[in-house]
Amino acid sequence: MTHIERVDLNLLAPLAALLEERHVSRAAEVAGMSQPAMSRALQRLRDTLGDELLVRTPGGYRLTPRAERVQRQLRAVLPRLERLFAPEEFDPAQAAETFRVAGTDYSLVFAPTLFQRFFRESPRSTLHFRTWHDAIYDDLDRGVVDLVFVARSGPTPTLHTEHLFDDRFACVMSADHPLAERPEITLEEYLDATHVVVGTTGEHQTAIDRRLEEFGTRRRAGLTVPYHSLAALSVLGNHLILTLPTRLLTEQPTDPRIRILPAPKEIRPLHYQMAWHPRLDGDIAQRWLRNITRTVTADLPEPTDV
Repeated sequence: MTHIERVDLNLLAPLAALLEERHVSRAAEVAGMSQPAMSRALQRLRDTLGDELLVRTPGGYRLTPRAERVQRQLRAVLPRLERLFAPEEFDPAQAAETFRVAGTDYSLVFAPTLFQRFFRESPRSTLHFRTWHDAIYDDLDRGVVDLVFVARSGPTPTLHTEHLFDDRFACVMSADHPLAERPEITLEEYLDATHVVVGTTGEHQTAIDRRLEEFGTRRRAGLTVPYHSLAALSVLGNHLILTLPTRLLTEQPTDPRIRILPAPKEIRPLHYQMAWHPRLDGDIAQRWLRNITRTVTADLPEPTDV
Protein backbone atom coordinates (compact mmCIF):
# COMPACT_ATOMS: atom_id res chain seq x y z
CA MET A 1 0.00 0.00 0.00
CA THR A 2 3.07 2.26 -0.04
CA HIS A 3 2.38 3.69 -3.50
CA ILE A 4 -1.42 3.75 -3.55
CA GLU A 5 -1.58 5.85 -0.37
CA ARG A 6 -0.04 8.83 -2.18
CA VAL A 7 -2.39 8.62 -5.17
CA ASP A 8 -5.72 10.37 -5.53
CA LEU A 9 -7.93 7.55 -6.81
CA ASN A 10 -10.27 10.15 -8.31
CA LEU A 11 -7.64 10.48 -11.04
CA LEU A 12 -8.26 6.95 -12.34
CA ALA A 13 -11.25 7.91 -14.52
CA PRO A 14 -9.49 10.93 -16.09
CA LEU A 15 -6.36 8.80 -16.64
CA ALA A 16 -8.33 6.10 -18.46
CA ALA A 17 -10.10 8.71 -20.61
CA LEU A 18 -6.86 10.51 -21.52
CA LEU A 19 -5.10 7.30 -22.50
CA GLU A 20 -8.03 6.11 -24.61
CA GLU A 21 -8.86 9.43 -26.31
CA ARG A 22 -5.30 10.84 -26.47
CA HIS A 23 -6.88 14.29 -26.56
CA VAL A 24 -7.59 16.57 -23.62
CA SER A 25 -10.90 18.00 -24.91
CA ARG A 26 -12.35 14.64 -25.96
CA ALA A 27 -11.16 13.04 -22.70
CA ALA A 28 -12.87 15.83 -20.73
CA GLU A 29 -16.14 15.17 -22.56
CA VAL A 30 -15.93 11.42 -21.93
CA ALA A 31 -15.16 11.92 -18.24
CA GLY A 32 -17.80 14.63 -17.78
CA MET A 33 -15.23 17.27 -16.85
CA SER A 34 -14.40 20.71 -18.12
CA GLN A 35 -11.32 21.06 -20.32
CA PRO A 36 -9.42 23.13 -17.70
CA ALA A 37 -10.18 20.48 -15.05
CA MET A 38 -8.91 17.73 -17.37
CA SER A 39 -5.76 19.75 -18.09
CA ARG A 40 -5.13 20.05 -14.35
CA ALA A 41 -5.77 16.32 -13.94
CA LEU A 42 -3.24 15.55 -16.66
CA GLN A 43 -0.62 17.64 -14.93
CA ARG A 44 -1.27 15.92 -11.61
CA LEU A 45 -1.02 12.53 -13.28
CA ARG A 46 2.29 13.49 -14.85
CA ASP A 47 3.58 14.55 -11.44
CA THR A 48 2.30 11.40 -9.75
CA LEU A 49 3.67 8.95 -12.32
CA GLY A 50 6.80 10.89 -13.13
CA ASP A 51 6.10 10.62 -16.85
CA GLU A 52 4.68 12.85 -19.60
CA LEU A 53 2.13 10.17 -20.56
CA LEU A 54 0.91 12.15 -23.59
CA VAL A 55 3.41 13.79 -25.95
CA ARG A 56 2.36 16.21 -28.70
CA THR A 57 3.49 15.24 -32.22
CA PRO A 58 2.63 16.61 -35.69
CA GLY A 59 -0.01 13.88 -35.97
CA GLY A 60 -1.53 14.54 -32.54
CA TYR A 61 -0.79 13.24 -29.03
CA ARG A 62 1.11 9.95 -28.68
CA LEU A 63 1.38 7.72 -25.61
CA THR A 64 4.72 7.28 -23.95
CA PRO A 65 5.92 3.70 -23.31
CA ARG A 66 4.98 4.12 -19.65
CA ALA A 67 1.51 5.31 -20.66
CA GLU A 68 1.04 2.25 -22.89
CA ARG A 69 1.93 -0.05 -20.01
CA VAL A 70 -0.41 1.82 -17.66
CA GLN A 71 -3.21 1.60 -20.23
CA ARG A 72 -2.87 -2.18 -20.52
CA GLN A 73 -3.06 -2.52 -16.74
CA LEU A 74 -6.02 -0.17 -16.46
CA ARG A 75 -7.98 -2.20 -19.00
CA ALA A 76 -7.61 -5.20 -16.70
CA VAL A 77 -8.04 -3.40 -13.37
CA LEU A 78 -10.89 -0.95 -13.97
CA PRO A 79 -13.58 -3.58 -14.75
CA ARG A 80 -12.63 -5.36 -11.52
CA LEU A 81 -12.89 -2.13 -9.56
CA GLU A 82 -16.27 -1.46 -11.17
CA ARG A 83 -17.53 -4.86 -10.03
CA LEU A 84 -16.02 -4.30 -6.57
CA PHE A 85 -17.95 -1.08 -5.98
CA ALA A 86 -21.12 -1.89 -7.93
CA PRO A 87 -24.27 -2.66 -5.90
CA GLU A 88 -24.46 -6.34 -5.03
CA GLU A 89 -27.04 -8.52 -6.69
CA PHE A 90 -28.45 -11.81 -5.44
CA ASP A 91 -30.19 -14.25 -7.75
CA PRO A 92 -31.46 -17.11 -5.58
CA ALA A 93 -32.05 -19.29 -8.62
CA GLN A 94 -28.33 -19.19 -9.46
CA ALA A 95 -26.90 -18.82 -5.95
CA ALA A 96 -25.10 -21.60 -4.11
CA GLU A 97 -25.10 -20.05 -0.65
CA THR A 98 -24.95 -21.79 2.72
CA PHE A 99 -27.35 -20.63 5.44
CA ARG A 100 -27.33 -21.66 9.10
CA VAL A 101 -30.44 -21.25 11.23
CA ALA A 102 -31.51 -22.58 14.62
CA GLY A 103 -34.71 -23.11 16.56
CA THR A 104 -36.58 -25.50 18.78
CA ASP A 105 -38.89 -28.16 17.38
CA TYR A 106 -41.71 -25.62 17.69
CA SER A 107 -40.44 -24.56 14.25
CA LEU A 108 -42.49 -27.50 12.97
CA VAL A 109 -45.42 -25.11 12.58
CA PHE A 110 -43.73 -23.24 9.71
CA ALA A 111 -40.36 -24.85 8.87
CA PRO A 112 -41.61 -27.47 6.35
CA THR A 113 -43.25 -24.74 4.28
CA LEU A 114 -40.12 -22.59 4.64
CA PHE A 115 -37.98 -25.47 3.36
CA GLN A 116 -40.24 -25.89 0.34
CA ARG A 117 -40.07 -22.19 -0.47
CA PHE A 118 -36.31 -22.10 0.11
CA PHE A 119 -35.45 -24.90 -2.33
CA ARG A 120 -38.04 -23.85 -4.88
CA GLU A 121 -36.34 -20.46 -5.15
CA SER A 122 -32.71 -21.46 -4.54
CA PRO A 123 -32.23 -25.16 -5.40
CA ARG A 124 -28.43 -24.97 -5.35
CA SER A 125 -28.18 -23.45 -1.87
CA THR A 126 -27.75 -25.32 1.41
CA LEU A 127 -29.71 -24.81 4.63
CA HIS A 128 -28.43 -26.14 7.95
CA PHE A 129 -31.14 -26.17 10.65
CA ARG A 130 -29.39 -26.53 13.99
CA THR A 131 -30.51 -27.55 17.44
CA TRP A 132 -31.47 -24.86 19.93
CA HIS A 133 -29.22 -24.67 23.00
CA ASP A 134 -28.53 -22.31 25.89
CA ALA A 135 -25.58 -20.59 24.18
CA ILE A 136 -27.33 -19.97 20.86
CA TYR A 137 -26.92 -16.19 21.14
CA ASP A 138 -23.17 -16.68 21.51
CA ASP A 139 -23.29 -18.65 18.27
CA LEU A 140 -24.97 -15.68 16.60
CA ASP A 141 -22.29 -13.36 17.93
CA ARG A 142 -19.50 -15.65 16.71
CA GLY A 143 -21.05 -16.12 13.29
CA VAL A 144 -21.70 -19.84 13.76
CA VAL A 145 -25.43 -19.26 13.18
CA ASP A 146 -27.03 -16.67 10.88
CA LEU A 147 -30.65 -16.61 12.05
CA VAL A 148 -32.53 -17.97 15.07
CA PHE A 149 -36.23 -18.48 15.70
CA VAL A 150 -37.24 -17.86 19.28
CA ALA A 151 -40.15 -16.95 21.54
CA ARG A 152 -39.60 -13.42 22.79
CA SER A 153 -38.79 -13.67 26.48
CA GLY A 154 -36.66 -10.64 27.15
CA PRO A 155 -34.57 -7.88 25.53
CA THR A 156 -31.75 -8.78 23.15
CA PRO A 157 -30.07 -5.38 22.79
CA THR A 158 -27.10 -6.62 20.73
CA LEU A 159 -29.30 -8.32 18.11
CA HIS A 160 -31.80 -7.28 15.48
CA THR A 161 -35.18 -8.91 16.04
CA GLU A 162 -38.45 -9.01 14.15
CA HIS A 163 -41.84 -10.26 15.27
CA LEU A 164 -43.24 -13.07 13.10
CA PHE A 165 -46.51 -14.25 14.70
CA ASP A 166 -48.30 -14.97 17.98
CA ASP A 167 -49.67 -18.16 19.48
CA ARG A 168 -51.82 -19.04 22.47
CA PHE A 169 -51.10 -21.66 25.11
CA ALA A 170 -53.27 -24.63 25.98
CA CYS A 171 -53.13 -27.23 28.73
CA VAL A 172 -52.91 -30.86 27.67
CA MET A 173 -53.79 -33.63 30.11
CA SER A 174 -55.05 -37.16 30.30
CA ALA A 175 -58.81 -37.54 29.92
CA ASP A 176 -58.95 -38.99 33.46
CA HIS A 177 -57.13 -36.04 35.02
CA PRO A 178 -59.13 -34.49 37.91
CA LEU A 179 -59.31 -31.18 36.01
CA ALA A 180 -60.14 -32.70 32.62
CA GLU A 181 -63.88 -31.94 32.77
CA ARG A 182 -63.47 -28.32 33.78
CA PRO A 183 -64.32 -25.74 31.08
CA GLU A 184 -61.19 -23.81 32.12
CA ILE A 185 -58.39 -23.88 34.68
CA THR A 186 -57.67 -21.12 37.17
CA LEU A 187 -54.14 -20.04 37.88
CA GLU A 188 -54.42 -21.44 41.41
CA GLU A 189 -55.46 -24.86 40.08
CA TYR A 190 -52.70 -24.68 37.50
CA LEU A 191 -50.05 -23.99 40.14
CA ASP A 192 -51.36 -26.74 42.41
CA ALA A 193 -50.86 -29.32 39.64
CA THR A 194 -47.70 -31.16 38.62
CA HIS A 195 -46.38 -30.35 35.15
CA VAL A 196 -44.51 -31.56 32.13
CA VAL A 197 -42.00 -28.83 31.29
CA VAL A 198 -40.48 -28.54 27.84
CA GLY A 199 -36.98 -27.37 28.72
CA THR A 200 -36.19 -25.06 25.80
CA THR A 201 -33.63 -23.20 27.93
CA GLY A 202 -32.00 -25.39 30.52
CA GLU A 203 -34.99 -27.05 32.18
CA HIS A 204 -37.25 -24.02 31.82
CA GLN A 205 -40.05 -23.34 29.37
CA THR A 206 -39.06 -19.72 29.24
CA ALA A 207 -42.19 -18.13 27.77
CA ILE A 208 -44.29 -19.58 30.61
CA ASP A 209 -41.89 -19.70 33.53
CA ARG A 210 -40.80 -16.08 33.22
CA ARG A 211 -44.44 -15.01 33.23
CA LEU A 212 -45.06 -16.98 36.41
CA GLU A 213 -41.99 -15.38 37.98
CA GLU A 214 -43.73 -12.03 37.53
CA PHE A 215 -46.37 -13.33 39.96
CA GLY A 216 -43.63 -14.48 42.33
CA THR A 217 -44.43 -18.13 41.81
CA ARG A 218 -43.40 -21.17 39.79
CA ARG A 219 -44.70 -24.54 38.62
CA ARG A 220 -43.71 -27.87 40.06
CA ALA A 221 -42.14 -29.97 37.32
CA GLY A 222 -42.78 -33.70 37.53
CA LEU A 223 -41.19 -34.33 34.12
CA THR A 224 -38.85 -32.25 31.95
CA VAL A 225 -38.22 -33.07 28.30
CA PRO A 226 -36.14 -31.28 25.66
CA TYR A 227 -38.65 -31.39 22.80
CA HIS A 228 -42.27 -30.38 22.30
CA SER A 229 -42.83 -33.45 20.14
CA LEU A 230 -41.60 -35.77 22.90
CA ALA A 231 -43.93 -34.09 25.39
CA ALA A 232 -47.11 -34.51 23.31
CA LEU A 233 -48.13 -37.92 24.70
CA SER A 234 -46.28 -37.67 27.98
CA VAL A 235 -49.46 -37.01 29.97
CA LEU A 236 -51.04 -40.40 29.29
CA GLY A 237 -51.35 -42.64 32.33
CA ASN A 238 -50.57 -39.90 34.86
CA HIS A 239 -51.95 -36.65 36.29
CA LEU A 240 -49.41 -34.30 34.75
CA ILE A 241 -50.33 -31.14 32.81
CA LEU A 242 -48.46 -30.17 29.68
CA THR A 243 -48.63 -26.58 28.42
CA LEU A 244 -48.10 -26.19 24.68
CA PRO A 245 -48.70 -23.51 22.02
CA THR A 246 -51.94 -24.30 20.22
CA ARG A 247 -50.36 -24.23 16.75
CA LEU A 248 -48.38 -27.32 17.74
CA LEU A 249 -51.55 -29.12 18.79
CA THR A 250 -52.97 -28.82 15.27
CA GLU A 251 -50.00 -30.91 14.12
CA GLN A 252 -51.05 -33.75 16.47
CA PRO A 253 -53.73 -36.32 15.58
CA THR A 254 -56.90 -36.23 17.69
CA ASP A 255 -56.66 -38.67 20.59
CA PRO A 256 -59.70 -39.43 22.76
CA ARG A 257 -57.39 -40.20 25.66
CA ILE A 258 -56.27 -36.56 25.71
CA ARG A 259 -58.14 -33.50 26.99
CA ILE A 260 -57.15 -29.97 25.93
CA LEU A 261 -58.19 -26.85 27.86
CA PRO A 262 -57.26 -23.19 27.51
CA ALA A 263 -54.32 -22.15 29.67
CA PRO A 264 -55.07 -19.75 32.54
CA LYS A 265 -55.62 -16.27 31.21
CA GLU A 266 -52.62 -15.01 33.20
CA ILE A 267 -50.31 -16.93 30.84
CA ARG A 268 -49.90 -14.49 27.99
CA PRO A 269 -49.67 -15.47 24.31
CA LEU A 270 -46.35 -16.54 22.88
CA HIS A 271 -44.68 -13.90 20.69
CA TYR A 272 -42.49 -15.61 18.12
CA GLN A 273 -39.67 -13.80 16.39
CA MET A 274 -36.50 -14.17 14.37
CA ALA A 275 -33.19 -12.68 15.49
CA TRP A 276 -29.92 -12.02 13.71
CA HIS A 277 -26.61 -10.24 14.30
CA PRO A 278 -26.41 -6.61 13.10
CA ARG A 279 -23.45 -7.42 10.82
CA LEU A 280 -25.84 -9.49 8.66
CA ASP A 281 -28.48 -6.79 8.43
CA GLY A 282 -27.46 -5.55 4.97
CA ASP A 283 -26.30 -8.84 3.47
CA ILE A 284 -28.47 -9.45 0.40
CA ALA A 285 -28.50 -13.24 0.73
CA GLN A 286 -29.51 -13.03 4.39
CA ARG A 287 -32.15 -10.45 3.55
CA TRP A 288 -33.62 -12.89 1.02
CA LEU A 289 -33.76 -15.64 3.68
CA ARG A 290 -35.47 -13.31 6.16
CA ASN A 291 -37.90 -12.17 3.49
CA ILE A 292 -39.08 -15.67 2.58
CA THR A 293 -39.43 -16.39 6.32
CA ARG A 294 -41.69 -13.34 6.64
CA THR A 295 -43.77 -14.47 3.67
CA VAL A 296 -44.19 -18.03 4.94
CA THR A 297 -45.10 -17.06 8.50
CA ALA A 298 -47.46 -14.29 7.35
CA ASP A 299 -49.51 -16.96 5.56
CA LEU A 300 -49.93 -19.11 8.67
CA PRO A 301 -53.59 -19.61 9.68
CA GLU A 302 -54.71 -18.19 13.00
CA PRO A 303 -54.29 -20.58 15.95
CA THR A 304 -57.37 -22.64 16.66
CA ASP A 305 -59.48 -22.20 19.77
CA VAL A 306 -59.52 -25.01 22.32
